[in-house]
Amino acid sequence: MASPRKSILKPTLATVLTILSFYALFNTFLSPITPITPNYSSKFDPFDSNSRSFSLLSTDDGSSNGGGVVVSSPVRVYLYDLPKKFTFGVIDSYLSARGSGVDGDLKYPGNQHSAEWYLFKDLIDERSKGVRGKSIVRVLDPDEADLFYVPFFSSLSLVVNPIRPAGVGGIGGGGRGVYSDEEMQESLIEWLEGQVYWRRNNGWDHVFICQDPNALYKVIDRVKNGVLLVSDFGRLRGDQASLVKDVILPYSHRINPFKGDVGIEGRDSLLFFMGNRYRKEGGKVRDLLFQVLEDHEDVIIKHGTQSRENRRMASQGMHSSKFCLHPAGDTPSACRLFDAIVSLCIPVIVSDRIELPFEDIIDYKKIAVFVDSERAVQPGYLIKKLKKLSTDKILEYQKELKESHKKFILVEDREKKGIAKKQRRDLNRDAKIRIEDRVKKGHELDRAAKKISRQVVLEMEGGLSAEDLRPEEIEKVKRYFEYEDPNGTVSEIWRQVSLKASLIKLMINRDKRLVRTELTEPDCACLCSNKTEILTTSLLLQ
Repeated sequence: MASPRKSILKPTLATVLTILSFYALFNTFLSPITPITPNYSSKFDPFDSNSRSFSLLSTDDGSSNGGGVVVSSPVRVYLYDLPKKFTFGVIDSYLSARGSGVDGDLKYPGNQHSAEWYLFKDLIDERSKGVRGKSIVRVLDPDEADLFYVPFFSSLSLVVNPIRPAGVGGIGGGGRGVYSDEEMQESLIEWLEGQVYWRRNNGWDHVFICQDPNALYKVIDRVKNGVLLVSDFGRLRGDQASLVKDVILPYSHRINPFKGDVGIEGRDSLLFFMGNRYRKEGGKVRDLLFQVLEDHEDVIIKHGTQSRENRRMASQGMHSSKFCLHPAGDTPSACRLFDAIVSLCIPVIVSDRIELPFEDIIDYKKIAVFVDSERAVQPGYLIKKLKKLSTDKILEYQKELKESHKKFILVEDREKKGIAKKQRRDLNRDAKIRIEDRVKKGHELDRAAKKISRQVVLEMEGGLSAEDLRPEEIEKVKRYFEYEDPNGTVSEIWRQVSLKASLIKLMINRDKRLVRTELTEPDCACLCSNKTEILTTSLLLQ
């Protein structure tokens, strides 16, 4: 028979173990959560497989705290100190070719390809650090760089001579011989090939801006490994450029933005277009559009070339029309599209092969009407389609173009109710991660919050308590096409460039191990974005 002591000991031990289990369970799941201050102090190298990214609520040692959103450090960019002839020398040659004297500082002449100036200016301007640093940071030591920016003013170089004679010698920037863009391109490559950083990775980690469709045309096959900043792919082959490795830039708008509010008051014309009627290649659709549209009384369609007076007329026409036609020209895109956007004139895009900037954050179907070329030139089709759109739909398009909206920062659900004011301010300051979900009602917020384990940025159109959310007024779409806006086009271009960093590392490593053979067709494994030749606009009609 068991002793009394042993019979008591067993249930006692079971009771103690049960209590300890409940205690552990309570501490694990039911105790209050202590917010952890984000830590961004450690260096992150996108090219280093051993470096770490940190979540918004990461611990000091860089570990992820339960599936938080990952944030990386800015990509490090080195600005090449090119010989002056490739930058300010191009401006000097441009002004001299037009008989303009140079007084004091050289000023870049305004044109639709001004992105090369704004990016260069941003990198050399210390005041730009605050905005630029969100995506990239300029480093002065090339050994620290992830990317190398080549600031040749290639688009301006193309048009230095009012009439460019073919094959005429003389490099600009120093002497006063006839300027040769072709020789400048060759001279740039010769300079680059003398740089150890160019040779090291075969140019994969270099960034070139060639916004004019013909910029760098003579040497494009020798720089195609790099990240190309272009307006479209109209003159580029699939093995030269791709959405995968390159960045589409918006043209600089050439007319003054519309300062009024949304609405159709004062916009008496249904459709407006002013531009060259006769173009080559895909632009032949323009002449056909003139033929089917020019007799409609509520359509203004005029033939005109670039001039100050024509820009004034175009500004007046876009500001007083509901829709603005954007047909293909010699290439799929033109600055006219961005003139329309800043004019709150809803773009009507008839360009089957157009590529558009920043499509990861802008849904162009919400701000533009897309019509394939074959249907657009059918008599009556385009006008009937536009007249079917109600006033409410027109206002909806305009609001997407114009109105400010609010960025709301949503605190994690389990911290949302009890977080201290200081902690909320700190989290709101540091959390800048966006998601596309839109929530319009409070009870939907609660459901959405339960699905989000860490703080995110929630874009909305209104209606939530200021206790939980902090609003930040920003322009919805227009700011992405304003090069002068400190939080506008330039900032977004750098963000797009920074997204290529991991892909560039892939390209570099892949390039090192490939077996060198003669290819019978272009290597499109990492480049070509559209091998099927399916027109993208056909999908929009489904």
